[in-house]
Amino acid sequence: MAFRFLTAGESHGPELGVIVEGMPAGVPLTEAALEIDLRRRQGGYGRGARQTIEQDRARIRSGVRHGATLGSPILLLIENRDWENWTSVMQVAPLSADEAAALAAAAAEGTKRAIPVTRVRPGHADLAGALKYGFDDVRNVLERASARETAARVAAGGVAKALLSALGIEIWSFTAEVGGVGVDPANCTRTRDEAEASPLRCPDPAAEERMVARIDEAREAGNTVGGIFEVVVKGLPMGLGSYVHWDRRLDTALAGAIASIQSVKGVEFGLGFEQTRIFGSEVHDVIEGRSPDGSWVHRTNRAGGLTGGVSNGEPIVVRGAVKPISTLARPLPSADLITGEKVEKAHYERSDISVVPAAGVIAEAMVALTIVPFLLEKTGGDSLAEIKANIAALRARSSAPRTAPSASQERQCSGDLRARRRGGVPAARATAHCIARCSGASGWLNRGGARHWSRRGPRRWCSSRPTKPMGTSQSCDPLLARRARHLNRATTAHRAGGATAHESCRSTRHAGTTSWRT
Repeated sequence: MAFRFLTAGESHGPELGVIVEGMPAGVPLTEAALEIDLRRRQGGYGRGARQTIEQDRARIRSGVRHGATLGSPILLLIENRDWENWTSVMQVAPLSADEAAALAAAAAEGTKRAIPVTRVRPGHADLAGALKYGFDDVRNVLERASARETAARVAAGGVAKALLSALGIEIWSFTAEVGGVGVDPANCTRTRDEAEASPLRCPDPAAEERMVARIDEAREAGNTVGGIFEVVVKGLPMGLGSYVHWDRRLDTALAGAIASIQSVKGVEFGLGFEQTRIFGSEVHDVIEGRSPDGSWVHRTNRAGGLTGGVSNGEPIVVRGAVKPISTLARPLPSADLITGEKVEKAHYERSDISVVPAAGVIAEAMVALTIVPFLLEKTGGDSLAEIKANIAALRARSSAPRTAPSASQERQCSGDLRARRRGGVPAARATAHCIARCSGASGWLNRGGARHWSRRGPRRWCSSRPTKPMGTSQSCDPLLARRARHLNRATTAHRAGGATAHESCRSTRHAGTTSWRT
């Protein structure tokens, strides 16, 4: 079953919810562990008053027993404490006549939360969302479009991080830039714990001071400020993701996950856009070879741990660019949704000045939620113990010495086919043997048995013995049997025209490759 999650809830509704499905059994998980990242999400210099109201705590309502996951769906609920101030405005049940009258009276008296929102805010989903769903009150849009929803994502990310942590995979983030003030790698003297405890979760103390000053400047001007966060993943095995299709690339999924965070407008890996400004010799990571412990070593990690959409064993490094928050204390001019006329000021909803540190925590959650499906796809397993064993086997295969490639299978198969036909072996049997040889099943065919691809799930071999010797058309695989019958008929017809056995084999083999599935 695929690993996935689904969030629900509105910013000022009674609670947020999230269901996490596909979590393996046996992973240690507690509410206290989930609370750590929820608290980190609420921190950071420049946050608004809402963070002083909420004290987020995820309640585990299913899928966990005695501190360990069961393999069944996990339901998490997060209470919105601010709901007490919005009970009538955000009421789920239809309003009675008296309730509607009371809400209208409150709006007439100037109670802000009771007044329908029609002055759309630049930079928000207000206008596009209202027109898409046909709403006359933008409240219906902003309640769900709000970044308050990310509390549920962080809770779900805590579940994913519990699995990754049990497998020795670490994920962390830090603030790399705020308002144009960036860190200097040479001055990043703080440890990870020290950076985590700082106001902006920044490893460069000197740069952080200037970032704080930049946030204060924006606050005094009634403005907001953006920045850049960086997420690092360490301990990931090689081989997650694939280059064969665009939607199976790990970097594709990670880019989408980071870009899905509210206010994120740019994503880059490793050197990112800097690569466009320098020569290729300064970009690509030289491969040093295999280390004594069997792991592959790159001289640098400018690719950010991903090559061809596949994890290459180096730490994954991904950054997100966070735009300034759209809601301004001194609102920009806008227009009214109902009249279409210009208005002097857009609607103002309580907001933050800067959210870059919090965005980094949310990005950690999204990275974890993205990596887990790729990890489970590669390793398989329904329990933590099984996955650990599979990852150990995967690492062993990656670090084992490789054998030199042999001669072309196609050349071997063609020569074997000609030899068997000269020896009087029927065309169908000779061709079937070559098919089996290319897939490693010739021994079974020689003993009268057959191997075929299982039709269910991922590619697995299964075996069976036919009711009669594997001669002209008998096979446990209907497609192979159909091809054998076709080859027999074609061979008979070709031989009737005077062709030799060798010529018949060559002709029918090529004919069969184009028509055996029809």
